[in-house]
Amino acid sequence: MELHNSTIYELFQNNARQKGDRPAAISADKFFTNSQFLERLDQLAAGLNAKGISKGDRICILAQNSIAYLELYGACAKTGAIAYPINWRLSPAEVSAVLELADPKMLVVGMEHLPQIDGLDLTQFGVRALIGEGSAEGFISLSELYIPEISEPSDVSNNDPFAIISTAAVAGVPRGAVLTHANLLTAGDQVINALKLTEEDRHLAALPFFHITGLGLCLAVMQGGGANVVMEKFDPAGAVQLMDEHNVTLVADFPPILQMLLDAREATGASLQSLKHVAGLDAPDTIQRLYEETSAIFWTGFGQSETSGLVTIGRVDEKPGAAGKPLPLAQVRCVDEAGAEVPVGQPGEIVVQGPLVFAGYWRDPDGTKFASRHGWHHTGDIGNFDEEGYLYYVGRKPEKELIKSGGENIYPAEVENVIRELPEVAAVCVIGVADKKWGEAVKAVIELHSGQSLTLGDVSSYVAEQIASYKKPQFVEFVDKLPRTDNGEIDRAKIKEIHS
Repeated sequence: MELHNSTIYELFQNNARQKGDRPAAISADKFFTNSQFLERLDQLAAGLNAKGISKGDRICILAQNSIAYLELYGACAKTGAIAYPINWRLSPAEVSAVLELADPKMLVVGMEHLPQIDGLDLTQFGVRALIGEGSAEGFISLSELYIPEISEPSDVSNNDPFAIISTAAVAGVPRGAVLTHANLLTAGDQVINALKLTEEDRHLAALPFFHITGLGLCLAVMQGGGANVVMEKFDPAGAVQLMDEHNVTLVADFPPILQMLLDAREATGASLQSLKHVAGLDAPDTIQRLYEETSAIFWTGFGQSETSGLVTIGRVDEKPGAAGKPLPLAQVRCVDEAGAEVPVGQPGEIVVQGPLVFAGYWRDPDGTKFASRHGWHHTGDIGNFDEEGYLYYVGRKPEKELIKSGGENIYPAEVENVIRELPEVAAVCVIGVADKKWGEAVKAVIELHSGQSLTLGDVSSYVAEQIASYKKPQFVEFVDKLPRTDNGEIDRAKIKEIHS
């Protein structure tokens, strides 16, 4: 199996040529074949060119899922522009910081997200477009950029950047992981081979397109000749209806998606007979329920934006608790601080080599150099292998603590920095605690200055005002004194032991 030598635009061309009448993109009110999808992205690419968008220009997208969003990705692939999707759950200040880092030539926004850019100097973006219905001063409609012309593809190679996906926050600004055409197409091939995807497969595209899983599975299914059933907003009852209507075979899952789908199936009488694969993370009892109520297989694995998605995958029922085995084109090891591989069964940092590894962090050469030390991409995650080659995830390295809530990455340090701004707070430690609905929830353990008082509501509302609301603590515990290590630092491990 070799490194992919084509581009994402060539994927859409091949689909139109070989499977022109097969469905490519479906929504509640739209249906496009591969030929129609290519025609539409060609028209959009021509419109981008007419507006002066060219190879290397960034296009930031702050919008809900839609077929037009997918077409915009396709138009980027043809023109060589770099798609830079933004998490629409971020606060206005966070969105502004991402835009400053991205320095885009074009900004595409959904109507409901206009308040998140209120106050920005929009003239800094050469092209401003609204995606979907509605109008706003200073914006054109994205639909106006579809012009009936066919322009020649830009000189784009498989090693050119295709998308920049936001990942770990540094100084409050999410880093941008630069993914090439080859990265994502190679990742797609790996998923296709593991799940045996074909042109009969249909993917419920409900995860946000700013998420590596949402984007990666869309591309993988289309590489396999299948189609994406796009949901603008996740609605469980609407989702199971679409799944039955369009014979959806593949769903991505982070808590509580699967539980909500199974509840909706029960409430509506949907059959979900076509469902074959659910891929992601979830609680054992929810996965067991999937097996009892459907004929689908639950797949899990390990990966991150910097590795173009998964680098290990496996069926949960084959090795419960494991994150699967490395994919054919992913070299995965667990190493010590010196970069030496640790023995089987011993925990170490998970490192990755191969064509799935990203091209680096956008405008962050120092971060890129550090992450790729010793010739391997260092994930910041701890794991271990067993004798059969299965990887087990243990947790994050202390300096890269991470809370995974409903598929979103929440970095304790970022939340702690905000809480410390409250004058009543002397010290704080933010940890993740088990949560049946979301997988993990945010908990803040706070030491107050003498004579001061705060409530959960005070802390949560302040955090939600400063950064994305999903990062606010659901639980707050006030203590007289936070435990500290011998050198005076807050003892996070001890706090987890006591307060989790």
